[in-house]
Amino acid sequence: MSEPTTAEEQRDSGSSDRGFFGHPWGLANLAGVELWERFSFYGMQGILIYYLYYSVTKGGLGMPQEAATSIVGAYGGLVYLSAILGAWFADRIFGAERTLTYAAILIMLGHISLAVVPGFAGVGIGLICVAIGSGTLKTTTSSVLGDMYGLKDDRRDAGFSIYYMGVNIGALVGPLVTGWVWKMDGFHWGFGLAAVGMAIGLTQYLLMRRRTLGNAGKTVSNPLDRAGALRYGLAAAVAVALIVVLTLTGVITANRLSAIVVVVTVAAAIILFAVMLSSNRISGVERRRVISFIPMFIASAAFWSLFQQQFTVVAVYSDKRLDRSLFGWQMPPSWTQSIEPIFVIVFAGVFAAMWTKLGPRQPSSPIKFSLGTIIMGLAFWLFLPFAASGKNGTPLLWLVLILFVFSMAELLLSPVGQSLSTKLAPAAFHSQMIALFFLSVAIGSSAAGALAGLYTTDNDVAYFLPIGAASIAVGIILAVMSRWIRRMMGGVH
Repeated sequence: MSEPTTAEEQRDSGSSDRGFFGHPWGLANLAGVELWERFSFYGMQGILIYYLYYSVTKGGLGMPQEAATSIVGAYGGLVYLSAILGAWFADRIFGAERTLTYAAILIMLGHISLAVVPGFAGVGIGLICVAIGSGTLKTTTSSVLGDMYGLKDDRRDAGFSIYYMGVNIGALVGPLVTGWVWKMDGFHWGFGLAAVGMAIGLTQYLLMRRRTLGNAGKTVSNPLDRAGALRYGLAAAVAVALIVVLTLTGVITANRLSAIVVVVTVAAAIILFAVMLSSNRISGVERRRVISFIPMFIASAAFWSLFQQQFTVVAVYSDKRLDRSLFGWQMPPSWTQSIEPIFVIVFAGVFAAMWTKLGPRQPSSPIKFSLGTIIMGLAFWLFLPFAASGKNGTPLLWLVLILFVFSMAELLLSPVGQSLSTKLAPAAFHSQMIALFFLSVAIGSSAAGALAGLYTTDNDVAYFLPIGAASIAVGIILAVMSRWIRRMMGGVH
């Protein structure tokens, strides 16, 4: 049998390899590199906020809490905003697989910078490199993985759930190890360990790429000509110059960063939707599929604006409101960020098996999105019993329960969102459609930093109650719209 000759034919056919638990071996390689990338990413992020607002005498930079949460939120938003940049390079210059390789190298360099360059210079260089590299890696790994499954392959959602389990193994172990090293030897040793983890992931990927990936991610779906390269190069230079000027003149400040990233990301999403919908390179069916993604994009942004507060509000809550004593030992606050991934690791396989067993009878993607958004709102309401008491010392087991609910919501939405974006993607905008999903995460992540500026430990009820209610309302509206969305999806489940 001859190989598929076009990108669309390759997407329709996928891979017949079932050597890795019924899935292609490329899934194992991609899940592995993403595991180590998440180890380094969450390991670094687990201690980042404390490095920013802890005093200099404790090894930190001594920033105000509001500025620190804004930086963390903006950084999280920049990670996912960078997904659009990575997708553009994948679709127009390098192809998804080569772009993935370059991104992994950039991430490793960013962690090295955080580890060895002191003060705000190390933070600036390191966070920019890690953010751009991680956003690019997330888009391209999803794109390459999506190429391994045909559009109607019922293994697709299960494959993304297995991949997501690898992601969360890294997310579990990273904060535990870097938090332990931080308490033993200081912040920079924790950042250095994150760099080592990324180096391991890069080595594994390079050793396995030829034998496991085949032609997946090799196609440059919409090549850029020389005139286009000059045009985009000039635009990039102007953008960088504008950022420098705004920073030097005080328009861009730490406290405003997360709000700025929200505005920029919303604008980027609107532009990308407009470019796709107005393109003469997509068919009528593809155009309707892109339109169907708009309400789910909005629901996803709402979901992530709550979920990503694990690294802003919940991190501060764990440091200042949580009883972290275990048999006379005080647990590092960063360790609470490893609780939620435990549940994802345990239940990702359960969800994958459930979707596989149900096959075409499983709930539609809009219903999965709706349930995830509603459950996320309910998780925020679980903060209310101890918030209403006005007392400190929230039991650790109560936070464990809250984060369990976080994980159930995440498993309903996040792997499904990545899978859905590969199914709804027009052939000419394959990676960029995946970037749209990550742009919803970018909006949510930066919004999590902006919302954190409203939180203090004495206004818990006024904070958690309305935010949870808003998420529940979005989920209900999406459920009401689900029939129309499915019609627009044009046969994609």
